[in-house]
Amino acid sequence: MFLNTLTPKFYVALTGTSSLISGLILIFEWWYFRKYGTSFIEQVSVSHLRPLLGGVDSSSPSNPNTSNGEADSNRQSVSECKVWRNPLNLFRGAEYNRYTWVTGREPLTYYDMNLSAQDHQTFFTCDSDHLRPADAIMQKAWRERNPQARISAAHEALELEDCATAYILLAEEEATTIMEAERLFKQALKAGEGCYRRSQQLQHHGTQYEAQHRRDTNVLVYIKRRLAMCSRKLGRTREAVKMMRDLMKEFPLLSMFNIHENLLESLLELQNYADVQAVLAKYDDISLPKSATICYTAALLKARAVSDKFSPEAASRRGLSTAEMNAVEAIHRAVEFNPHVPKYLLEMKSLILPPEHILKRGDSEAIAYAFFHLQHWKRVEGALNLLHCTWEGTFRMIPYPLEKGHLFYPYPICTETADRELLPTVFHEVSVYPKKELPFFILFTAGLCSFTAMLALLTHQFPELMGVPLCAPLWSQCLFCTQ
Repeated sequence: MFLNTLTPKFYVALTGTSSLISGLILIFEWWYFRKYGTSFIEQVSVSHLRPLLGGVDSSSPSNPNTSNGEADSNRQSVSECKVWRNPLNLFRGAEYNRYTWVTGREPLTYYDMNLSAQDHQTFFTCDSDHLRPADAIMQKAWRERNPQARISAAHEALELEDCATAYILLAEEEATTIMEAERLFKQALKAGEGCYRRSQQLQHHGTQYEAQHRRDTNVLVYIKRRLAMCSRKLGRTREAVKMMRDLMKEFPLLSMFNIHENLLESLLELQNYADVQAVLAKYDDISLPKSATICYTAALLKARAVSDKFSPEAASRRGLSTAEMNAVEAIHRAVEFNPHVPKYLLEMKSLILPPEHILKRGDSEAIAYAFFHLQHWKRVEGALNLLHCTWEGTFRMIPYPLEKGHLFYPYPICTETADRELLPTVFHEVSVYPKKELPFFILFTAGLCSFTAMLALLTHQFPELMGVPLCAPLWSQCLFCTQ
């Protein structure tokens, strides 16, 4: 009797409320998927409900006897997810902070700056810092989170003595122009060379002196590299190239700074392609870790030989020549290593300031490469046209799903998570590869919302017609009861 007395308005309100609730769930699911790359309902069900129902975590290894090939692949995947220092990182005071003053946006994330603080403590401090008052102050300064506190500590250290690391901090964070940063780095070089010569003479007197010499070496290499970058930014490119070559010759074993990538960019600016090829021949080796700079620079050099006369129509009629085939293969190799770069080079996606750390094969590395190398691709006539015509063909050669690669190891699945920590997602949409399909729950809530909204609309417009299927089961039940 209660159900029989319900009016069509009740059904309109019921279906409308259902549509509203499912719509709100759909909006939240879509926002969560865009921000974190996964479904909230799916994540909660897998993380919390599945263990309660007795499910087994699929990430745990089911077979302890893993083959050597799978183990090597896993180790390579872990190494490729390592975050690296950006060899072309900008100056925080003269470039990053100026961007913040103009736009009001923070170009660096907390995670990125925290990694830089850890790098500074690793490179610029040692256990014997407490023996020198200025170094003891700087050891605390590198751990400070507040920029003004770090700058004040650096000035305090300079009041005691000429401290190279104090000059480094002021050049990086307080200097508002590249010329001012260069002046401070020159003062740091004078102080750093003195410390380096003293520790070099005492390095064999014990582990403490050896650690001090290692720290002084890191400080000296960092200062010289940044001075070379200042020269490059101020237009003295030949001087920068000479400084980088001398630095690589003086400290050949310090490959952690990746100075060869700075050298490649400066040589490309000089259009000295023969020297670029010589550097690539040394560092594009199978035993060395690859980078987007190495792979895409090799592709640019091969594209340069054919790009000015390349025509897709002519190539489709007569086929590719040997030189064109080599250029296309080099582009495919580069795109397989980092598939995010072409959209930035072709200006299909807007660039932002590169972070201080990058993830190889990730969106952060693509931004860092394109930010400095887009001008070099534009300078080579037809290179971007050749890239535009051929880069998407790479994905036809890569096995799908990405269980194995074609020329490299399979694309790591951890890049999206790390890139979301390194890049400012507030105003930058992180590039994801491979493109994720929409989760089931987003499609389900979209269908439920559409269905209930249509049902509410039909019930409101045609209450008598929509009331027939609702009342029919009630009439049949009443007839059954009377019989």
